[in-house]
Amino acid sequence: MSAAMTIDGAMSAALVDYRSGMCLAQAGSGLNLELAAAGNTQVVRAKLQTMEALGLRKGGIEDILITLADQYHLIRLVPNNAGLFLYLVLDRAKGNLALARYKLTEIERGLKV
Repeated sequence: MSAAMTIDGAMSAALVDYRSGMCLAQAGSGLNLELAAAGNTQVVRAKLQTMEALGLRKGGIEDILITLADQYHLIRLVPNNAGLFLYLVLDRAKGNLALARYKLTEIERGLKV
């Protein structure tokens, strides 16, 4: 999580198991990451179920973006570790969304659990 916190504008980050909704690792402040992990688990599960119902099997979810007035919330699935996602809260005024997505992808690809 320390690598995620080096992203410009990063406020908090977590590694989440969406099978259980549990936060496996976290960093940063300003947000209850245990609650965010459980809530975003529901978002991931709902999207996966919707894709299955629509028959969208080619490829998979790379990331999910939630845009707030002053923050971006990025959910990046970890395909090499099924059932996990990275969660990043980014300050909109201080961060660069494109660069944050790129760096989160690098972190996801190098993640060893």
